Amino acid sequence: MNTPAPAPTCGIMLVLLSLLALLPTTTAQKNDIDIYSLTVDSKVSSRFAHTVVTSRVVNRADTLQEVTFQMELPKKAFITNFSMIIDGVTYPGNIKDKAAAQEQYAKAVARGESAGLVKATGRKLEQFQVSVSVAPAAKVTFELVYEELLKRHLGVYELLLRVRPQQLVKHLQMDIHIFEPQGISFLETESTFLTNELASALTTSRNETKAHIQFKPTLSQQQKSPEQEDTVVDGNFIVRYDVNRTLSGGSIQIENGYFVHYFAPEGLPTIPKNVIFVIDKSGSMHGKKIQQTREALIKILDDLSPIDKFNLVSFSGVATQWMPSLMPASGENVEKARSYASDIQARGATNIDSAMLMAVQLLDEANRKEQLPAGSVSLIILLTDGDPTVGETNPKKIQKNVQDAIGGQYNLFCLGFGFDVSYAFLEKLALDNGGLARRIYEDSDSAVQLQDFYQEVANPLLTAVAFKYPSNAVEEVTQDNFHLLFKGSEMVVAGKLRDQSPDVLSAKVSGQLLMQNITFQTEAGVAEQEKEFRSPKYIFHGFMERLWAYLTIQQLLEQIVSASDAEKQALEARALGLSLNYSFVTPLTSMVVTKPEGQEESQVAEKPVEDEDRHMTIAAGTSADALFTTRGGFRGQVGLRALAGPMTLLKRRAGVDFSKAGVAGFFPKLGAPGPLHHHHHYSPVLYDVTSDLRLSSFPMPVLESPARSGPHGRFHDVDSGIKEITTTAPPLAPIQAPPVILPLPGQSVDHLCVDIKHSQGPMNLLSDPDQGVEVTGQYEMEKAQFSWIEVTFKNLQLQVHASPEHVVVIRNRRSSVYKWKETLFSVMPGLKMTMDKAGLLLLSSPGRVTIGLLFWDGPGQGLRLLLRDTDRFSSHVSGTLGQFYQDVLWVPRAAADDCKRTLRVQGRDHSATRKLKLDYQEEAPGTEISCWSVEL
Repeated sequence: MNTPAPAPTCGIMLVLLSLLALLPTTTAQKNDIDIYSLTVDSKVSSRFAHTVVTSRVVNRADTLQEVTFQMELPKKAFITNFSMIIDGVTYPGNIKDKAAAQEQYAKAVARGESAGLVKATGRKLEQFQVSVSVAPAAKVTFELVYEELLKRHLGVYELLLRVRPQQLVKHLQMDIHIFEPQGISFLETESTFLTNELASALTTSRNETKAHIQFKPTLSQQQKSPEQEDTVVDGNFIVRYDVNRTLSGGSIQIENGYFVHYFAPEGLPTIPKNVIFVIDKSGSMHGKKIQQTREALIKILDDLSPIDKFNLVSFSGVATQWMPSLMPASGENVEKARSYASDIQARGATNIDSAMLMAVQLLDEANRKEQLPAGSVSLIILLTDGDPTVGETNPKKIQKNVQDAIGGQYNLFCLGFGFDVSYAFLEKLALDNGGLARRIYEDSDSAVQLQDFYQEVANPLLTAVAFKYPSNAVEEVTQDNFHLLFKGSEMVVAGKLRDQSPDVLSAKVSGQLLMQNITFQTEAGVAEQEKEFRSPKYIFHGFMERLWAYLTIQQLLEQIVSASDAEKQALEARALGLSLNYSFVTPLTSMVVTKPEGQEESQVAEKPVEDEDRHMTIAAGTSADALFTTRGGFRGQVGLRALAGPMTLLKRRAGVDFSKAGVAGFFPKLGAPGPLHHHHHYSPVLYDVTSDLRLSSFPMPVLESPARSGPHGRFHDVDSGIKEITTTAPPLAPIQAPPVILPLPGQSVDHLCVDIKHSQGPMNLLSDPDQGVEVTGQYEMEKAQFSWIEVTFKNLQLQVHASPEHVVVIRNRRSSVYKWKETLFSVMPGLKMTMDKAGLLLLSSPGRVTIGLLFWDGPGQGLRLLLRDTDRFSSHVSGTLGQFYQDVLWVPRAAADDCKRTLRVQGRDHSATRKLKLDYQEEAPGTEISCWSVEL
């Protein structure tokens, strides 16, 4: 396409002045506690992760200093060891029965000290923290060891590591070794602190069965900038992977006299399900909660399969059913249910008992009338945010009523919204009835959390699954009977081989698939398996026995929740014995951390329990520090950083020189009006624009100076350091960022600014089948912005859905949520995804067009789309925006007006006008550009 030469800028010039606040600055003192080495070594052997964190510090001060070791670890992990080495002397952490450690715990509490060294922090993590006093020039080595069995969730295993040294570290290294005898089918990494500058510090190598990921940044790479001593290394590092599977779906692995059996068959059809959604609409659900519940429920209804049946029960003080019986999930019925869900309003009390019994009665009635598909699975999904307040309010009686009514026929899943509900009550309610409980955190992504949970149970594959092994071969086997197997999950059974076990361990797994029984057979050679795990140096040897102990303890703790008082004692005794024998910090044990003589008495580390966080009011993932916001969107954290004062915008009419009306030495001297350059950088400004685009009067601080007046403004005399200036000049509309800026094809550096003036419903913005990419969006004419933009990579089965609140990445039914302006660096097969502090999300892969998404908070704020490497579009690209990369030419100029041209796109003419716009591709408040503007 031939692009016309840039024309002189058309329009009236605007002048911006920025007022810089004079604030005192401070320089940070040199850190006396120097972390000179921090290493994280995680060995994942057949899903079992053994992680060792080692921190070495030295006190460079000439006085006694307190050193704090702080580490966050996954909630499902068990701490197995902690020690401090101070001047060559080791101070270990000793794991004891919680009752035995209670005396030390009580003493610490009596002294006013925080005795618990472990506390929950957010959704997935717990924080371990211990402090010790260190003499001048003394060195301390902290070592923390924890273990966990990675659970398969919607088709992937996830290893989460938290790294935040809070200072530059001379030797910072993270190593992750993965060994999977089944073979690694895919591997991806994600980080909330990695940037393109840090990318070279990350290396990944893998072959069929093992992978090694290493992160080893230099000191300069860790720095935020050459002038700052702060580190950029602060956040999560995540590894996700899956393994190869066969139709039999089983893999038996043996090491050091113990075995583990993983079961997740491929290619099974989905069993029809009958699902009843029981939704709390009491007054406490008012506002954001009920809005997000409606949003999630509508999307979940869309995901129902036509072979499913469903109904809705909503409740406050009284329970109400949507339909008198379960309905087929036809398009018509789903649309009616969506309409019902969108009208659910929150008010009234909470009658959980009545609602649950109504749901059970609906299933019983359908069963009695033989209305349910043969071989189908029946599920009840309860969502509530509070404790029962009317009807039956005794939790134990409700649990008994529901269990008696269900009678083992249906599976119950309980979702607790927020921290006002008793999680222990919901957990027992679910576990008593073959399901599980999950907390839904109050945050901008609550609706996504609800949808994500539904995806876990949306596709049942097998029921009544039982594992059988020869009695002469194995003993002490973990749970070997399961209610349901869902797509994307995995069943795990571990056990001990008998001394005289056969040379080959065989196993049978039976289950029900629709109306027929099905059996899977698997076997493994003992000697061959033992040899495979014996030689590699990169695995943690003896791990399988610890895996068996870990899994056994986790299952015993679950059984304790639903056990009778008589059974509880025996279960607790066994779980406690295993915890002590294998040195696990569990809810039944405590770790006593010893300290050097003369310091405070020993501290006690205990495993947090989910309901301990019940009254936490701060949303997960946010800081407990108070946040403040200045006008114009500048944001900071109280106590951490002082911000420059609010920046202010002045507009001028042609011929008005505010530099003559300002205060000497404060306003910059402005030149006479002249042609506006194509690129002009704004200083930070505050836009205070009313709906009719007039600038409201506002106070502006100035320094003391003799009063001056200009032709279009008045200034008050000043007799103190700060006074007010009020301007009455009628301003012009501020320059806005257009909805879309497109780089024109070819070698041109010019831009096409697209203004959307007509939009109804979702728009196909661009589609390129050869690239396997499609971009759609919803444009709101009233707000003049996109309410959402979605990028679909069809070859990768991946969607990126951006809204003003956050970005949701959906891959294989699994959702990951990212907030704008949170650093992200994710490398997955076929795609790299990065986000910087400015909130620019880039989706790129070799040989393909790079697509960017941005929540622009400058003038004309809203979602924005960016395109780079557009020469890579194929000849089949199409769509509202894609059309500009197909058969485009400039019609020869008919008049002498350099500000107007005609652009012919696929035979259709569009008027193009040269205008000033803000380039949102630069960080807010943006760069002024002259571009060709087209209305669509």
